[in-house]
Amino acid sequence: MAKTFRELDVWNKAIDLTALIYESAAGFPKQEIYGLSSQMRRAAVSIPSNIAEGSARGTRRDFRQFVKQAEGSNCELQTQLLIAKRLGFGDAAKLTTAEALSLEIGKMLGGLSAYLAREIEAKHTILPHAD
Repeated sequence: MAKTFRELDVWNKAIDLTALIYESAAGFPKQEIYGLSSQMRRAAVSIPSNIAEGSARGTRRDFRQFVKQAEGSNCELQTQLLIAKRLGFGDAAKLTTAEALSLEIGKMLGGLSAYLAREIEAKHTILPHAD
């Protein structure tokens, strides 16, 4: 396990995704500045933010809960990306790249959550005593 959140590949990819979302949303119609564009930005920012906050908590259980929140934000963002593409907002190539990166991050978050769940379970497993 990495020492800090900054060393986690998933956090770094989520930062890249957030920057890409900001770049993509800049090309949305002006009337969307407080609509879909704003929601996409918030969801994207939430992903690395939850990873960072969770890693700073004292327990694996807390960290896992924040990773699950990041997963939820990532799914929210995937939905918003599909809506933006369907409506023809922004640069289609950037949105497609963001969608692929979001899917990759989703897999990474799932793996991190599973890893943390195994660690939590192992900590609570009582080993039989040898006689």
